[in-house]
Amino acid sequence: MAKKIPTKDQCFYVSGLLKTLAHPQRLLILCHLVEGPRSVNELTELTDASQSAVSQFLGRMKAEGLVKSERDNQFNNYEIANDQIKQIIQALDKIFNQ
Repeated sequence: MAKKIPTKDQCFYVSGLLKTLAHPQRLLILCHLVEGPRSVNELTELTDASQSAVSQFLGRMKAEGLVKSERDNQFNNYEIANDQIKQIIQALDKIFNQ
């Protein structure tokens, strides 16, 4: 059985995704979001980054479809947008934290 080779479009999408994941702070934020929704304030404390930096990272990841947000009273709670992203982060965790 021949192995299916991805299309150019699929490779382009995955390449862009990997570029986004390549930043340590964005990757750390996604690792925390695997555990469940978090507010900017929670992520600021967990990642030891400034609130403006976390907001900027989340904004980029939201624009790229990696995370989504939901308003809860006065806070936006962010979570991973789809199972594929969650599976990638979990696979990286499994590979590097055995």
